[in-house]
Amino acid sequence: MRIDILTIFPEMFEGPFSHSIVKRSVEKGHAEIHLHNIRDYATDKHRRVDDYPFGGGAGMVMMIEPVLNCINHLKEKHTYDEIIFLTPDGQQFLQSTANRLSTMKNIILLCGHYKGIDERLREHVITLEISIGDYVLSGGELAAAVVTDSIVRLLPGVLGDETSALSDSFQDGLLSAPVYTRPADYKGWKVPDILLSGHDRKIAEWRHEKALERTIKRRPGMLEDD
Repeated sequence: MRIDILTIFPEMFEGPFSHSIVKRSVEKGHAEIHLHNIRDYATDKHRRVDDYPFGGGAGMVMMIEPVLNCINHLKEKHTYDEIIFLTPDGQQFLQSTANRLSTMKNIILLCGHYKGIDERLREHVITLEISIGDYVLSGGELAAAVVTDSIVRLLPGVLGDETSALSDSFQDGLLSAPVYTRPADYKGWKVPDILLSGHDRKIAEWRHEKALERTIKRRPGMLEDD
């Protein structure tokens, strides 16, 4: 899978993409992640990517030309399944969205800044708008890193245990059940006996029951959505 990220701060991705699963997925060839500095596609000597909004008001707006120049340059070489804009007013990013995007071959993630991007880009170029939550960040870089991580970990061959992602929270419409590891008894804090029984069916039933209980208590809206 190829992910192209358009940003004015490519250095912000050095940390998130230099460790753990994302780094290993790139090293193993399961994912390609390419960063593109939008300023490189500006047409003036100052590499300007923003301007004042028509009609007045506070803040600046990302201009059409540098963004579109970058996207068109990439589209000359690749066909994209989605051109995604990270924005607070986009559709909520869910596990089901990550699952769908992980089946694609090429996607673009556009990181907004300032007061956002010129609306004409959203009307004529962007194919999907995503929000990672109902709050505002300084830019779309952190959101793009979140989306990338959630997608890449689902790619075949990335996780050591291919079934691991299937037991994550939200995959079956529930939060995950509690998990434990050694020691079985830590200063009187004991692991539930069922998990030590070796009875696979009863353990699976216990996990489903606990996942349901946790979902009802913490995120009842997940069940209402069904």
